[in-house]
Amino acid sequence: MNEKMSSATNAVNWFEIPAIDIIRAKKFYESIFEINMQEMEMPGMKYAMFPFDPMNGKVAGGLAQSPMHTPSATGSVIYLNANPDLQNVLDRIENAGGKITIPKTSIGQNGFMAFFTDTEGNMMALHSNS
Repeated sequence: MNEKMSSATNAVNWFEIPAIDIIRAKKFYESIFEINMQEMEMPGMKYAMFPFDPMNGKVAGGLAQSPMHTPSATGSVIYLNANPDLQNVLDRIENAGGKITIPKTSIGQNGFMAFFTDTEGNMMALHSNS
C-alpha cells in the first residue's frame, strides 16, 4: 500500500453536488443549513463552496454546474453533517424547495439519518448524532 494513502484520515476528501441552476442550488443549501456559500468561476464551470477550513484536513466540497455535472436521484449518496440535530435542517427543506424522502430515522449508536431530494433533483442524505 502507498504510504501516503495509508496515512489518509478520510476515505473522501472532496465532493461536488451537481447543479443545473447554481443560483437556485446555492439558495437552497444556504437556506437549509443557514450558511453563506462562496461563488467561484472556473473554466467551463460555476461553483459554490460550502464553508470550510482548508487547514483542518476534513472533507470539503461544493455545488458544481457544468456540462459534466448531471444531477441524479439514483447515483452515489452524500451524507451531509447536520449536527447537532438533523431535524433542524429537515424542518427547512420543503420551504426551500426540496422534498424529504426518508424522515429522521435512528441508526442506533451511530445517530440519525434522513434522505431528501434537493432543488436540482439530487438524492442527498443528512446525518447527526442526535
